Amino acid sequence: MTRKILVTSALPYANGSIHLGHLVEYIQTDIWVRFQKMQGHECHYVCADDTHGTPIMLRAEKEGVTPEQLIERVHGEHSADFRDFLVAFDNYHSTNSPENKECATGIYKALKANGKIATRTIEQYYDPVKNMFLPDRFIKGECPKCHAKDQYGDSCEVCGATYSPTELINPFSAVSGATPVRKETEHYFFKLSDCEEFLKNWTTGKLSDIAPLQTEAANKMQEWFASGLSDWDISRDAPYFGFEIPDAPGKYFYVWLDAPIGYMASFKNLCEKRGLNFDEYWAKDSKTELYHFIGKDILYFHSLFWPATLEYSGYRTPTQIFAHGFLTVNGEKMSKSRGTFITARSYLEHVKNPEYLRYYYSAKLNGSMEDIDLNLDDFIARVNSDLVGKYVNIASRTAGFIAKRFDGKVKAAGANSVIEMMREGASVIAAHYEARDFAKALREIMTLADRANAHVANAAPWEMAKQEGLEANLHQVCSEALEMFRLLTLYLKPVLPALAAAVEEFLNIPALDWTNVPNGLPEGHQINTYQHLITRLDPKQIEAMVEANKESLQQAQAPAPQGKTEMTNQAASAAEATEQTYISIDDFTKVDLRIARIANAEHVEGAEKLLKLTLDIGEEKPRQVFAGIKSAYDPATLVGRLTVMVANLAPRKMKFGMSEGMVLAASDERGGPFILTPDVGAQPGMRVK
Repeated sequence: MTRKILVTSALPYANGSIHLGHLVEYIQTDIWVRFQKMQGHECHYVCADDTHGTPIMLRAEKEGVTPEQLIERVHGEHSADFRDFLVAFDNYHSTNSPENKECATGIYKALKANGKIATRTIEQYYDPVKNMFLPDRFIKGECPKCHAKDQYGDSCEVCGATYSPTELINPFSAVSGATPVRKETEHYFFKLSDCEEFLKNWTTGKLSDIAPLQTEAANKMQEWFASGLSDWDISRDAPYFGFEIPDAPGKYFYVWLDAPIGYMASFKNLCEKRGLNFDEYWAKDSKTELYHFIGKDILYFHSLFWPATLEYSGYRTPTQIFAHGFLTVNGEKMSKSRGTFITARSYLEHVKNPEYLRYYYSAKLNGSMEDIDLNLDDFIARVNSDLVGKYVNIASRTAGFIAKRFDGKVKAAGANSVIEMMREGASVIAAHYEARDFAKALREIMTLADRANAHVANAAPWEMAKQEGLEANLHQVCSEALEMFRLLTLYLKPVLPALAAAVEEFLNIPALDWTNVPNGLPEGHQINTYQHLITRLDPKQIEAMVEANKESLQQAQAPAPQGKTEMTNQAASAAEATEQTYISIDDFTKVDLRIARIANAEHVEGAEKLLKLTLDIGEEKPRQVFAGIKSAYDPATLVGRLTVMVANLAPRKMKFGMSEGMVLAASDERGGPFILTPDVGAQPGMRVK
């Protein structure tokens, strides 16, 4: 059945560049949308620049331009970054649009008619030099908890405490430096406290057939409900860049009111362009699906304010809200306020290929709210191993024989067990994509790539080509290899759309979608000349990018623990050299490292960390090894994979049985364990030396 789906990503603020942390969300959403479209569903992906607020107004003033000129320029920069990272919005709009003003005004009037708007006199800090009320982030001072200097008006970056701006010690305006004064003003509030019963039912899934929030997010809701919901201040005083509130001169909608309404406005703009029915997707009785992809830092707005706003203004609520975690780089937290980020443009200037990053993020995303880490060494290794060494390697080793020996024409794939297994994997891979567990999807795909490479390696077409009388076999093996390559391309297409398009051109086939799984290359099908599809990622590219962003990537050394003497760099280096212990080549050769094929993997009853592995290392009887990798791997994804084991480690009697070796894996504080995987061509029993 064809589904009708509307998907959004959070709106990037029009006050800065897109960086790699932002891209986690947009790449994740784009992959999911591409997958839905490959399934044949009607899926629309909309987004917009978030353009209102005091920061925009002040930056425009500083640059000597109007806010409209500033947001138009930034919109162009953001659009280019998303385009170059292959994020294919159906519409990328702006919250400073007539559609958004119309929607925001209409929603406000409906909320007011429903008794959900109240006015109150409040006291705020006021800048007497700039003649403006100051947002929390534009007031600084001494933290009232730990007394750290130069902290923002809402929270302390040193001790993590939260507070109101009026609690700051010695406050000052971040705009003018003046000492702010307290001043009363009338503000408009959305009565969120009146919506608590509805929100408790909505967030727990009692009002729908499917839970709207992930388990982690739903649990967080209970914490917020326990502390009570506060009414939401939705107004700001002039001067302010935004939409003026109807019948309230000098009062403007707070940016967080009209920003999520920007989802509706962008879709309304798309409807006007394509003749779509806006009400079909947003009306109270809508039967379509609505999904929001967001970062976990804005969960409060999207899981409480937003559904309540929709409910009490006469619109439908989201089907589901998908929150993701933050990005770290080499294990360090990224912080835009401190400049510790790599921009999208900087990546493109140095690494160039956006699909490397799309693939790496996909390999880390599992549909949860966990943070993911961009480990730059692992990034290089995974791209080169998976995309070059496993995937593209299949075509590069076989396509030339088809062109040179058989006029570029393939044979139809016969009864091939590997191809059948790869086709059967379509449903499992699709289920992982649907669940946004891209990491599992890619593990499944790379397992199939391993099987395909093993099949080609066993057949050894390069050896066949040297022998007379094996032309028919050579033709069949290489044709089957290209069918395997076609299937892998289809499965990877949501992640690697540009590379998939190049493969479609090479194979001379229409655009791939999920219905094409059983449709192999037919007898006599003419392919085009194979062109180099992808290059290995050179560590120098990453080094250049890091150097270009050195100021933002370098982290200050942590202070020495109290009671201990801090070493100088020179002394520390000397100490490391003294403590370093070397071994001889003779010592190394005592360790018998062998390529092992994981014939079976299973959970161990009663063991929290162990998996039981059955390893084939070319011996008459497989080895049994217990490995502490349960936290990182589903046993089903390990079967058939190649890894490296210590074969001459003395057997060890364990509680769960005899362990006859050790599997090698890497880990540190940045993550793991990650089992080692040999390059293509390695076979069980080969010695590592």
